[in-house]
Amino acid sequence: MVEALAVESCSRCNSPSVIHQAYSGQHLCGQHLSASIRKRTSKELRQQLRLPKDARHEDGSLYRILVAISGGKDSAVLLTMMHDIIGPRRDVELISGCIDEGIDGYRAPSLECARQLAESLDVRFETLSYEEMGYERMDEVVTRMPAIGENHDEANGMMPCSYCGVFRRQGLNALAQKVNADVMALGHNLDDMAQSILMNLQKGEIDRSVRLAPHTENPIDGIAPRIVPLRWIPEQEIHAHAICQSLPMYHGDCPHAPGAMRQLSRGIVADMESITPGARHGLLHSLD
Repeated sequence: MVEALAVESCSRCNSPSVIHQAYSGQHLCGQHLSASIRKRTSKELRQQLRLPKDARHEDGSLYRILVAISGGKDSAVLLTMMHDIIGPRRDVELISGCIDEGIDGYRAPSLECARQLAESLDVRFETLSYEEMGYERMDEVVTRMPAIGENHDEANGMMPCSYCGVFRRQGLNALAQKVNADVMALGHNLDDMAQSILMNLQKGEIDRSVRLAPHTENPIDGIAPRIVPLRWIPEQEIHAHAICQSLPMYHGDCPHAPGAMRQLSRGIVADMESITPGARHGLLHSLD
């Protein structure tokens, strides 16, 4: 006879837990995990946005926040949290937007998940493709990369993410201009932030870490400042919350991602966290 699998109870109630926070020692059920994420997200929004009681512009137009979504778990949780926390405000308009890189078998299904989520929340949804920006589809760029490397020494050995990252940043800026956004919210989680800091340390580019979002205190003229409300939320907590809430999300990985430096950093950060719970928080605290 197979023994039943023991499930820890929530540290705050008697419900079964869905996540164990090794860094805090707590087990949380779906309800208390949701409350915990909301509390931390609300705190970051207050610190990063600092909106007045009435954020309307002098002409009476609403303060617009572009929420960059991709169809994945992080941006799904970001949009639902912002809809819950900021959505009720009558002086602020949330607009969701997605960049279509032109990656067959990957972007179409994730784009549909993003659209479904936006429609379920009655949030305006906009898209912008690389082709609309005058760029080639990413699949075509990847096909041409060997030739590009042969003709340009500085491009030799570059990974697809190096190209795509530049295009995506420009695409998000263009999308923000398209909807006349005052600020842009990104779904970077704690793991993303820790990985970026580690990658910059490895390359001796600490100044790049200093330039990581949020940017509301030092905005750049002509570019919507970025905020990252989920930056203190670990990836596994976001994933667990998204599953508990049955949010539409695409689980596939980009076919061009293997071999990227971030994949290596992801493993290193995960190992650090397993050995020393709280290591991700420590990396981000070192930046702040």
